[in-house]
Amino acid sequence: MKKGAWGEVLRHASLIFLVALTLFPLYFLIITSFKDYDQFIHHFWEPTLPLRLENYVDAWLEVRGYIGNSLLYASIVVLFVVLFSTISAYVFARHSFPGKELLFYLIIGVLMIPPVLMLIPQFLMVRLLGLLDTRTGLLMPMIAGGQVFSIFILRTFFAGLPEELFEAARIDGASHFQLYLRIAIPLSFPIIVTIAMLNFVGTWNEIIWPLIVLSRSELRPVTTGLLAFQGQFSITSYGPMFAGYVLASIPLVVVFLFCMKYYIRGITSGALKI
Repeated sequence: MKKGAWGEVLRHASLIFLVALTLFPLYFLIITSFKDYDQFIHHFWEPTLPLRLENYVDAWLEVRGYIGNSLLYASIVVLFVVLFSTISAYVFARHSFPGKELLFYLIIGVLMIPPVLMLIPQFLMVRLLGLLDTRTGLLMPMIAGGQVFSIFILRTFFAGLPEELFEAARIDGASHFQLYLRIAIPLSFPIIVTIAMLNFVGTWNEIIWPLIVLSRSELRPVTTGLLAFQGQFSITSYGPMFAGYVLASIPLVVVFLFCMKYYIRGITSGALKI
């Protein structure tokens, strides 16, 4: 075999190994979710029969409320982040006013601050407002924090839109709001979907802030709810616990499958604009 052919085989083998290494935790998660305790102990690495479908029934009864909370929280955060960030970014990109650049750089400067350093100020502010252990207290900092990166990306994208489109609409009598709603938003739909998806995933996976601000079980999102769920099953049976992890992952998979086309277009267009 020629030297170049050996190099090609080596590259493909390396890629296959890396893909297998990446997918192995998912494989282990799924096969373990169908096992009882004896199957887990005696057949640790391989699938077993019969499949313990009751694990999913037990897990669903425990985590459905947490999943519902996370769906509610992620949807609200995405709605308000997209609404506020698109309006703010459009104003920064298409309008001039005193102090615009300074204000924009102050907002972007928040990206330089590690999120963990914001936890204490956020907690003190939420406590001062009397919003501890409430949905509002959980969501307000998440909505505010999610806007920073979104404004940065959208402002760059809006600024790159052809001015001729806006000028033609102004000649036809379009207002500022109509320019925003009928030109800027439709043309930037892929990048908006990308931002929405990133904020949905970020909100769904958030664990530190809910642990700090929420104590009532009925308000917990799925990340902190799974911690309590894990305590119930980690000693006696791993099957229901892993089934709960699988159920908690399904909404993210569904969101990604529906948004994948727009996500790829948004990432590509954002890269070209920036």
